[in-house]
Amino acid sequence: MSRAKLVVMLKVPQAGRVKTRLGRDIGMTSAAWWFRHQVNALLRRIEDPRWQLVLAVAPDRAGLMFRGWPAHLARIPQGTGDLGDRMGRLMRGLPPGPVCIIGGDIPGVTRAHVAQAFNALGNHDAVFGPAPDGGYWLVGLKRSGRVPSSLFRDVRWSSEYALSDTAASLPDARIALVDRLQDVDTAQDLKMTCA
Repeated sequence: MSRAKLVVMLKVPQAGRVKTRLGRDIGMTSAAWWFRHQVNALLRRIEDPRWQLVLAVAPDRAGLMFRGWPAHLARIPQGTGDLGDRMGRLMRGLPPGPVCIIGGDIPGVTRAHVAQAFNALGNHDAVFGPAPDGGYWLVGLKRSGRVPSSLFRDVRWSSEYALSDTAASLPDARIALVDRLQDVDTAQDLKMTCA
């Protein structure tokens, strides 16, 4: 089996194009500033020789060229479509072996959380890191066989059903849950992560 891959889905931190829900609360420039610094801290915290760190970037061309992220990390374009389309393409397109996908807006994630998720894939087909809002901060697949075409189908994104809908798109999969962590979508989320 090839080396595990941790994919971080990122948007170029441009005001008005990233963290717009947070931007409505604190201002678009402040939200973009927060995201840029959050991502750089996150990447330093989670880089580890046990897995390959890959940046899945958007918009594709601008993300591949953006100089604000470490140059030594591999970058791949997210491509078009909704979140499920983009994550599904990543899960199907990467070389065989375990893959976990996270976003760049989870201040609490550490190497230990990532290692826990990859360890869970030893005995499970899929792993989720639940978020308090019913979504998830991490999704991972063992990928020992073909990735189901049903994956991420009919998911109600940005709702309290995102995790349950995604789990339902993996029929017959053995699913593990790891630690619950808060992502940051609003000023209230930001306060909770700083408390």
